[in-house]
Amino acid sequence: MTTTVEGAAHHAPTAGEYIKHHLAHLSNTHQNGPVDFSVFHYDTMFWSILMGAIGCLLMWAAARRATSGVPGRFQAAVEILFEMVDNQAKTIIHGDRSFIAPAALTVFVWVALMNSLDFLPVDLFSAAFGWFGVEHLFPYHRVVPTADLNGTVGISLGVLVLMLYYGIKIKGLGGWLHELFAAPFGIWLAPFNLLLNIIEYAAKMVSLGMRLFGNMFAGELLFLLIALLGSTATVFGFAGQVIAGSIWAIFHILIVFLQAFIFMMLTLVYLGQAHEGH
Repeated sequence: MTTTVEGAAHHAPTAGEYIKHHLAHLSNTHQNGPVDFSVFHYDTMFWSILMGAIGCLLMWAAARRATSGVPGRFQAAVEILFEMVDNQAKTIIHGDRSFIAPAALTVFVWVALMNSLDFLPVDLFSAAFGWFGVEHLFPYHRVVPTADLNGTVGISLGVLVLMLYYGIKIKGLGGWLHELFAAPFGIWLAPFNLLLNIIEYAAKMVSLGMRLFGNMFAGELLFLLIALLGSTATVFGFAGQVIAGSIWAIFHILIVFLQAFIFMMLTLVYLGQAHEGH
């Protein structure tokens, strides 16, 4: 009995090992840590695609069930959300919004759903893998795609592609290239203008992804620290975990939707700037 207890204590992870394990990705390499630049993060890819599919399914269901009469709760909520996004697009985008407003709505819903995964218990999936005996197949698993820098930078890369597309579409390839080399100091300083514009595009992309990642990563880390309170196996530890976890979860609701709104607004602002000249 003593040997069993000592063995269990020996194999129990420390607080640092527990956090490090939960911050590692199921990836194509053995590199693990809070920031992992492996080519494929299978957990991030899976949950990103799943949340995107769920978001599209919800919007499709709302459009399919829409009526001209008194709307139900679900339709009313979607209409309020659409009007909010469309009004923001009207104030920022001066031109055709037939694609941009739906794209901004998609971004908001998708990011909000991915952020909301942070409310799932931190040990839920590791326990589930143990129940089904497949924990050896999933030694690491992170659920929140927006707490992965690879995921948020991937989304911001998509926004960058849209910025370049609309810049060329609105101004024409020649006009866009001329602005790239001539703005803001004139064509005689073309090399400096080119360097400055490239830095501007890169800064927008990186800041967009880093802002979302930083906020969601901090929230995820705080949930892990709160979960560690329960490992003390005392009444105070359990009570502290429940109380602190409940308070942080309620406050985190604001962060989840606020970060989705900020990401959507910045997407609209950057696309609006692509419609305008220097």
